[in-house]
Amino acid sequence: MKTYLAAVALCLSLAAPAAAGAPPAGKPTVVLVHGAFAGSSSWNGVIGDLTHDGYRVVAAAVPLRSLKGDAEYVASLVASIAGPVVLVGHSYGGEVISVAAAGRPNVAALVFVSGVAPDVGESAASLGARFPTSTLGGTLAKPVPLSGGGAAL
Repeated sequence: MKTYLAAVALCLSLAAPAAAGAPPAGKPTVVLVHGAFAGSSSWNGVIGDLTHDGYRVVAAAVPLRSLKGDAEYVASLVASIAGPVVLVGHSYGGEVISVAAAGRPNVAALVFVSGVAPDVGESAASLGARFPTSTLGGTLAKPVPLSGGGAAL
């Protein structure tokens, strides 16, 4: 946990001065994005540490319906925040923040916590086909269709 916090602190210190129009003492808002088998409350300990250090923190409750939909949700959250934002993604959340940050001028930095960090045009699936990954995929049940379209994992 301390290594993670050190990495976030470094990114935050780098992001704050680079933010256009932000006062030198201003701090970015940190948006925490959980992984596929977690919820926003999984960040509770991190939220306490960051708020203690004076950061505004938002733990996004990602719906976990699709990468596109999840990224759109996070992007809309980021768009509603005035000032610079540091997006932090754990595991699948790394893929979500990669997509959500595209075209968002207030995103100052991305932080990946054991996260998937795809390049443009890549996905977790395409990376998994090229590099060894977890065995989780083969153990999952088939998605459950939702009445409004889409599926729940």
